[in-house]
Amino acid sequence: MSQPRWAVVVPVKRLAVAKSRLRGALPGVPHEELALALAADTLRAVLACPAVAEAVVVTDDARVAAAARAAGARVLPDEPDAGLNAAFRHGAARAATGWVAGITADVPALRPTELAGALLAAQSGRPEVRRFLPDAPGGGTVLLTAGPGVPLDPRFGVGSAVAHAASGALPLDGDWPSLRRDVDTAADLAAAARLGLGPRTAALVAAGRPARAAG
Repeated sequence: MSQPRWAVVVPVKRLAVAKSRLRGALPGVPHEELALALAADTLRAVLACPAVAEAVVVTDDARVAAAARAAGARVLPDEPDAGLNAAFRHGAARAATGWVAGITADVPALRPTELAGALLAAQSGRPEVRRFLPDAPGGGTVLLTAGPGVPLDPRFGVGSAVAHAASGALPLDGDWPSLRRDVDTAADLAAAARLGLGPRTAALVAAGRPARAAG
């Protein structure tokens, strides 16, 4: 029997305020272009994942919405307009399938096969237990999953890995470096580039020289 397929929710902030810690990472490249590229490459990989039935983008940014529709995603306005977790809940509540995942819109090196592996691992345990995947540093979260009838109950933000664990979610254990590599800083962007960026972000990196990361 084939595995159930997923609805994946991808909230994206208005580009003018998105990814503020990354501002200036590519001198000469408009910041909004970089933020849009990160989201577009994340979404491209999500839609290419064979385990995904639909991608639901929650955004109030017109450029993000246009790019998402062109890629084949369903777009919802951010009606709660109350931050990332509210946007995740809003998208999850309107998902068309029982298995729902939320992913951050800043994993531009994401490989569809790695996302498929993580989603399969999430389905292999008890369906009533939410699962989460910490980011590469370990303190944040890049992916949160919930089975049929289970609220996604997102706790994204500073210290979200601890917050998700405290809420009863269990960590996923797997070797998925491109999925765990979110991009918040110039150093993160360089690390993602070493993994292999999606085409839109790669083109911007080629056009601008990344700023030297502190440390």
